[in-house]
Amino acid sequence: MIHIQKATINDAKILSEVGFYSFKSAHGHSAPKKDIEEYMTKNFTENVFFNELSEEKNHFFLVKYNEVIVGYTLVIFNLKNAQIPFKNCAYLSRIYLLEAYYGLGLGKQLFDFIKSLCNENQQSGIWLNVWVENLRAVSFYKKMGFEIVGKSDYQISATHSNPNHVMFLHF
Repeated sequence: MIHIQKATINDAKILSEVGFYSFKSAHGHSAPKKDIEEYMTKNFTENVFFNELSEEKNHFFLVKYNEVIVGYTLVIFNLKNAQIPFKNCAYLSRIYLLEAYYGLGLGKQLFDFIKSLCNENQQSGIWLNVWVENLRAVSFYKKMGFEIVGKSDYQISATHSNPNHVMFLHF
């Protein structure tokens, strides 16, 4: 059974853990090992999540499956992107699930929740960045109705960035 709930600053530790392992399984091979390890050590700390959870613009939601936290999402409403010509669009910054829970339909259920949340907040669409080599994620987003509308680079280290698609779903 899936349950989605708003995260609080008290969830910083579990978010850092789920984020760390989710990122590692999806992106751990996307850059030199040293760069990935430094990136993860810097960006998936309890303190980083505490600070992000403290920002009013950030809307984190936990995904529980059979009472175990197995993923999370981060949505930011009304965040502009120069490659998106519409107003009032939400940025789907993260949608992370632990690899052991892939294939259970949790991503689809979480996305349906996100889409409903965006409709409730008068968003005209959702945009996101996704690593071009994360074929599983790209395929998922296309199934959800997203289209590739541009590109961006995601900085992993001073010497490495990953090419990303900018994808958009207009309601």
